[in-house]
Amino acid sequence: MRTSVFLYPWDVIGDPGAAARIVDLGVRQVTLAAAYHSTRALTPRHPRHRVVTAEHAAVLYPPDAGRWAGREPRPYPAGDWAPGDAYGEAAAELAAAGLDVHSWVILAHSSRLGAEHPETSVVNAYGDRYPWAPCIARPAVAAYLVELAAEAAVRPGACGTELESCGWYGFAHLHAHDKTAGVALGDAAQYLMSLCFCSACREGYAGLGADPDELAASVTRRLEPVWRAGGSSASGWGAVEKLLGADRAALTLDWRSQVARAFQESAVAAVRAAAGPGFQVLLHADPAPYRTGANAGVDPAHILGVADGVVLPCTGGAADTVLPPFADHRTDSSVLAANFNVVGGMGGAPSSLARDAARARELGATELRLYHAGLASDGDLAAVAAELAGTVTG
Repeated sequence: MRTSVFLYPWDVIGDPGAAARIVDLGVRQVTLAAAYHSTRALTPRHPRHRVVTAEHAAVLYPPDAGRWAGREPRPYPAGDWAPGDAYGEAAAELAAAGLDVHSWVILAHSSRLGAEHPETSVVNAYGDRYPWAPCIARPAVAAYLVELAAEAAVRPGACGTELESCGWYGFAHLHAHDKTAGVALGDAAQYLMSLCFCSACREGYAGLGADPDELAASVTRRLEPVWRAGGSSASGWGAVEKLLGADRAALTLDWRSQVARAFQESAVAAVRAAAGPGFQVLLHADPAPYRTGANAGVDPAHILGVADGVVLPCTGGAADTVLPPFADHRTDSSVLAANFNVVGGMGGAPSSLARDAARARELGATELRLYHAGLASDGDLAAVAAELAGTVTG
């Protein structure tokens, strides 16, 4: 199974041993961040630093001034954590070591965008804005993110791209110093807390026959028992229907699915137009269309007719849930990449990778993704190399 590891440019730049270390894992591909959200990242082997703080969502290359002239919003260049063409410099080093490089592009996730342009953000039923979550139903937001996808994905030397957060983002964020765990929310309550009631979404609900004010009031009313009970673990679409009511739930999903599909189709088309033939486009995805976040909820049959394939979160036994719905609709050319966390300190299990990969293959996976070679300890990487030696990789 073809295997790719995730990396940031700062994992490579300034570390003369980085590319060889990746080759020694037994992989042929790297998925390298070209546009990324804010983060604080450990670099446990780098000769010059141990922690990199990316202060805001940014592109890790110089954005094309002509492309963005007179446009708002526009991408933010990185600060000193990834100066100049950090992506290009890292990609060149990795390619020189014989590795294929694919770009890794984060789309609908940017706290700085929401802070500087609050009108771009998702607004929940209570009127709270989520500055980290751009609302993809807003035409200006969708146009910006599609343009960003085309520029950030098609970097010189890239053989393909992986688009993350290519759909709805919502309540769950893991924001800096998050203080939201006091009331535990299963994914049914998460869905209600992620429904957007900005002006564009209100028009969308109205166009489907709903009164947006009444719908928002219903959401807050149905959530009230959750707050009183101290949370709800209810999950699955049936739990959403029980919480909100089947008709209202169906209407909200209808609107959100229409928006997400149009956005995903536009983003993939823009990348392909910029790249030309032979450029692989994958989406990080979840088979439950109502889910939000980095792995955007999609309809498997639809998305496999749009993109070349998907990257699916498979850590901790999730492969048994997320792979089969896509395997049922894949063609001979579809890529189903099983993504496993191999960072032990972040909940990964590098020592079980061979077994996990074998199970993923049984369920229909055609490739592997490993998150994240730059964050993993030496022990984690040694385990990955040993486990990959026992699988069919390339």
